[in-house]
Amino acid sequence: MDSKNIFKQAEQEWKTLLGGSKPAFFVGNATCGRSAGSMDIMHELKNEIAAKNLDIDVFEVGCIGMCYLEPIVAIYNPNNPFIFYGNVGKKDALDLISKNIQQNEMSQNNIIGILKDDTNHNIPSLKSLPVMKPQIRLVLQNCGIIDPTNLNHYIANKGYSGVKKALKLNADQILEIVKESGLRGRGGAGFPTWKKWQFCKETQSEQKYLICNADEGDPGAFMNRSLLEGDPHSLLEGMIIASYAIGANKAYIYCRAEYPLALTRLRLAIKQAEENNLLGDNILGSDFSFHIKIKEGAGAFVCGEETALIASIEGKRGMPNPRPPFPAISGLWNKPTIINNVDTLASIARIFQNDAKWFSQYGTENSKGTKSFALVGKVKNTGLIEVPLGTTLREIIFDIGGGIPNEKKFKAVQTGGPSGGCIPENLLDTPVDYESLAKAGSIMGSGGLVVMDEDTCMVDVARYFLDFAQKESCGKCTPCRLGTKQMLTILEDIVSGKGKIEDIDLLESLGKGIIKGSLCGLGQTAPNPVLTTIRYFRNEYEDHIIHKKCSARVCKELLHYHIENDKCTGCHICSKSCPVDAIIGNPKEKHTIDQNICIKCGVCYEKCPTKFSAIDCNPGILKMEV
Repeated sequence: MDSKNIFKQAEQEWKTLLGGSKPAFFVGNATCGRSAGSMDIMHELKNEIAAKNLDIDVFEVGCIGMCYLEPIVAIYNPNNPFIFYGNVGKKDALDLISKNIQQNEMSQNNIIGILKDDTNHNIPSLKSLPVMKPQIRLVLQNCGIIDPTNLNHYIANKGYSGVKKALKLNADQILEIVKESGLRGRGGAGFPTWKKWQFCKETQSEQKYLICNADEGDPGAFMNRSLLEGDPHSLLEGMIIASYAIGANKAYIYCRAEYPLALTRLRLAIKQAEENNLLGDNILGSDFSFHIKIKEGAGAFVCGEETALIASIEGKRGMPNPRPPFPAISGLWNKPTIINNVDTLASIARIFQNDAKWFSQYGTENSKGTKSFALVGKVKNTGLIEVPLGTTLREIIFDIGGGIPNEKKFKAVQTGGPSGGCIPENLLDTPVDYESLAKAGSIMGSGGLVVMDEDTCMVDVARYFLDFAQKESCGKCTPCRLGTKQMLTILEDIVSGKGKIEDIDLLESLGKGIIKGSLCGLGQTAPNPVLTTIRYFRNEYEDHIIHKKCSARVCKELLHYHIENDKCTGCHICSKSCPVDAIIGNPKEKHTIDQNICIKCGVCYEKCPTKFSAIDCNPGILKMEV
């Protein structure tokens, strides 16, 4: 297709879609929606529409962020506002067709809100909901709204207008706009994006490369995945602009193979862009040519580090190399290379679709713009969010996240994934920006936020994340390879009741040494969960070591299950449930637990009828019954 005509066609298609007389369903079909059953909902809608011979379009869209309400279905009907429904089941899907389309009413079941304010209906807009009101969605603005497999949907919402603007500028002008925006790298380090690009631009070389790091190895993080599934063209647009600025004509997207839907939609987006002269030779009739390849990663966490990622693309084992030289000077195949993550490049697309001032109005003086986060753990409204940098942890967890489920108490939040730190309740008013999180002993990382409640053992949390980092260590440098192993051994002793009080100081000493001596960012940040839990929850370490007690009842070796004889009726349920026959007693007689056999699995505690509650779990080691 003629590239000049595609913009007009896209605008017309979008106007017809959301301004015409034909109804349409938009089904949230990202990974989170699919795991909740959205594919079944979509098939139910299509089958019912076909059976009744109705003229209705059904589109797949990405995740709008409210994962806790999936499956989510939105409906456009010319007679009613654009309305979103959550927790939609198969029967609800049929009701949506019957009420909203055939009867021109609005089903009142499972309403979330409407797309835009409408004074004629007593239904809140999405932006007015507590979970959405504090958010500013720049990078995620299309997710859950447009069909990611339809190029026209993206173009009609300012898509590729940033490329059109950039191609009329020279590299210095582009760098100046990025500098004015204040954008810093969203991969975790927060290095000024323009300055990184400038190093590469000024390095003389006939060949340069751009790499997008979409590996996203942090447990509990899914920001990159959601954007690729819901709005892949925004990444491609940012990559085109970045490559034009630095003088690169080839690029790689490094994405983990565990993201099959993201990869499928990326490949389709690249194909669509190539077919419409938005990628490939002489983009939009200019002298600039640019090609993108996808490299699937094997899930190695260390390949999130720039030099290890480069080694992986080159066909080598993913292991880091000393810097300098930095990749911007000598990277992929020893050529100047820029590595940015998905969020950074998608932000570039938004900046050029609008302008630098528009982007920099959000955030703080030193941390401009917005940042997307995966909000998970012990919080009511789990999902994907995007807020201005500088928003406090309290606002994120309690205003957007809705607080802690089941009236439990907040205990800590870990920022930055397994390399981040655990921040306690008294620091909830910490602004989420690069400097403030570093001061608290943590990092922003790529954007994972794991919320923990009173039932969380912070020593076990430190052990869990250090175990992850230790297993993901490439083993190249001694501080990381041996240091994390030694720290993990000490933590395992502590959670099993074998710890010594001097272990706490030893953990701190080892952690600081690993940070100073490690070759790459994995080792340099791996001790953070341990150091921050000691800093803010030292009493829990002391309880485990001195009193052999885990107040959260998590560390199995420190638990003691016993039967209170005055409550036991001899119902025999616990005995029949015990996998190792550790419970002694005949039916209708008082029972006891043989502590020499008990494996502390907790099945008896769970199975004991609530009305009796005869089995108690003591968080510390007591004298054995038998």
